[in-house]
Amino acid sequence: MPVMLDRYIAAVLRFRWPIVVLATLVMLAMTAGVPFIAVTNDYRILFSEDNPQLAAFDALENTYSSSNAALIALAPRDGSVFTRKALGAIEELTEAAWRSPYSSRVNSLTNYTHSEAFEDDLMVAPLVEDAHELSDTEVARIEEIALGAVEIAGRLVAHDAATAGVAINFILPENHDQAVIEITDYLNSVLDRARANHPDIDYYMTGDVVMNRTFADVTQSDMQTLTPIVFLIIVGATILFLRSVLSTLAIVIVLVFVINTTMGLAGWKGVVFSPTNAGVPIIVMVIAIADSIHIVTSALLGLRRGLDRNAAIAQSIRINANPVFITSVTTAIGFLSLNASDSPPFHVLGNYVAFGVLCALVYSMMLLPALLSILPLRPPRAKARGTDFFDRLADFVIARNKLLLGVVSLFVVVLTIGIPRIELSDNMAQYFDERYEFRQDTDYVIDNLTGVDKLEYSLSAGREGGITDPDYLREVDAFAEWYRQQPEVTHVQAFPDIMKRLNKNMHGDDPDYYRLPEDSDLAAQYLLLYELSLPFGSDLNDRIDVAKSATRLVVVTKNAWSRDIRELDRRAQVWLRDNAPAFAQEASGLSVVFAHLSLRNIKSMLRGTILAMALISFILIWIFKSVRVGLLSLLPNFIPAIMSFGLWGYLVGHVGIASSVVIAVVFGIVVDDTVHFLSKYLKARREGLPAPEAVRSAFKMVGHALWTTTAVLSVGFLVFATSGFEVSWALGLLVTITIVFALVADFLLLPTLLIALDRRNS
Repeated sequence: MPVMLDRYIAAVLRFRWPIVVLATLVMLAMTAGVPFIAVTNDYRILFSEDNPQLAAFDALENTYSSSNAALIALAPRDGSVFTRKALGAIEELTEAAWRSPYSSRVNSLTNYTHSEAFEDDLMVAPLVEDAHELSDTEVARIEEIALGAVEIAGRLVAHDAATAGVAINFILPENHDQAVIEITDYLNSVLDRARANHPDIDYYMTGDVVMNRTFADVTQSDMQTLTPIVFLIIVGATILFLRSVLSTLAIVIVLVFVINTTMGLAGWKGVVFSPTNAGVPIIVMVIAIADSIHIVTSALLGLRRGLDRNAAIAQSIRINANPVFITSVTTAIGFLSLNASDSPPFHVLGNYVAFGVLCALVYSMMLLPALLSILPLRPPRAKARGTDFFDRLADFVIARNKLLLGVVSLFVVVLTIGIPRIELSDNMAQYFDERYEFRQDTDYVIDNLTGVDKLEYSLSAGREGGITDPDYLREVDAFAEWYRQQPEVTHVQAFPDIMKRLNKNMHGDDPDYYRLPEDSDLAAQYLLLYELSLPFGSDLNDRIDVAKSATRLVVVTKNAWSRDIRELDRRAQVWLRDNAPAFAQEASGLSVVFAHLSLRNIKSMLRGTILAMALISFILIWIFKSVRVGLLSLLPNFIPAIMSFGLWGYLVGHVGIASSVVIAVVFGIVVDDTVHFLSKYLKARREGLPAPEAVRSAFKMVGHALWTTTAVLSVGFLVFATSGFEVSWALGLLVTITIVFALVADFLLLPTLLIALDRRNS
């Protein structure tokens, strides 16, 4: 094996120019695919096709109507929407909303289909018509009706009358992404005109469609902004730590080749990126630099010892070939385990980072030595400051190994206690930070008008036309009233509310008759008469199915976390089993799908992570040819993840979908440092050095490289914390914390364990 490696090194150094040319041609051919990379604005990309909550949600939408919606809130600065001017603005916005591309329904305070009795007739008409011509008495009457209508109060008009809303539903075509852009561009232009015409009214826009557009904006922002930032940081950090411009140039060239090859393949494969996996080029860049730094650091060390350039490069490759290969394979395995995730974007993240890591291995072992041989490489003039420091650190660790083992173990225990503090929960409205207008507007709507999280139920009557059966109506009404008593609920839309209103209308608007009809045939006649009287676009297809055998009940909650939604639905299921067992079922709706996503992802990732860890453990045992050393090497890799989650439990207290992939992401990364340290330690032991001296030798050989790679990796992943997307910044922070803890474990825990273990064996 050493002979083959020497022949390989000699060939690379001899044919350095052809290797550079060949690598350049391959890279350029792959780079040609980059323009074919697509970005989606569809949040549904987060869910797998076999997701049961998504399947139930799709079935609900197929039965009634889709939930592709936008909600525009209007807030007059004088504090009330019940003025001629404010009502006129709502009326104008409602008319403009009907002209939105792909709009299928518009509901607002002004076009609310108010019904009332007029002699023996049922009159159904919009609540507001020609707002500018209304008298003060008519405005007061409209206010009284609107605030007393359970169907719109708390949904389309705030209970304090300070804010009103216009809700728009859309039927999106097959080209979903382009339709979202058309819709949001149109609505933004409408709002620009509205703000110009009504400067004393504030406008806010939220909803599923707007969130879709924000997804695309975040993806493009992260890919276009964070990638160059990380690149510049890596260049600066590499120059700072290596103090060699030419070495840094060689590393940068390798990084460019790795990134272009990886992203080019993604383009040729037609990959669609979203905020969840937009960090592929950044992660590849940050991880890929580790191999290059180890090789360059060893080469510079050889030059410093008096070797000529090619001899120093050959020695570096000889020393690092095995650990670089191992770390690349283990890192790739860690990321490939993301294919177990229940969320498809993580499959893309795992597969293309793994491909990028393997590209980095090839380029680092072929292109980098060729470049170093071509460039007039010289060692830094000044003595490396890190040498003295790591000598002193080695002395300290060796002299205090028992104390350090106890202190680090106690520290691990203290942090581990923080893990039970963590709650697995997401908040869909808070996926984006406040730099995005969508988040600002959504926060305003939640605080001043209505919630954006919904739990939806399709309640079957068991037969065609059964929704007017009095027993069915009473059970649905009881369920709705139970929900209205729950503290986190802001609004409930239920079919029995319409029947109560119709019963009152058909009895001369007598308030005493605001109750459910007692006769099924009479209720069916009321419903038929009402439907025939509804204006265009105001049918009940979003509330009752075609066969009139089921109705849709919608519960709106205020700024709920996913754990709150799951708990609320659990309480509802208990109530249904006790009071209306025929309706007993889980809630549906987009918020419910999101609420279960992190839990499903954690369960699916648990299997993938265990498999990856087992495979990596086997590789380490095989490489080190020792079960004892292989298993020992796992401790400094498991413990950092435990410590980081414990610290997160103390500082933050909740984790969402990002947490489910952190261990898989970091395990393959943090193995790198352990492998490099153990490789140098075992090499020294095979040369006959005792354990303490072998530890000192390992610190001398790789201490500076481990410190450099950790610093670069940490800063690179820390850039993710600047993302406006919660999944990205949470992932970046957790990985950064884990990488730092991994360095602590490799410098303070692993050496003490090795000394203690070898002492016991001796």
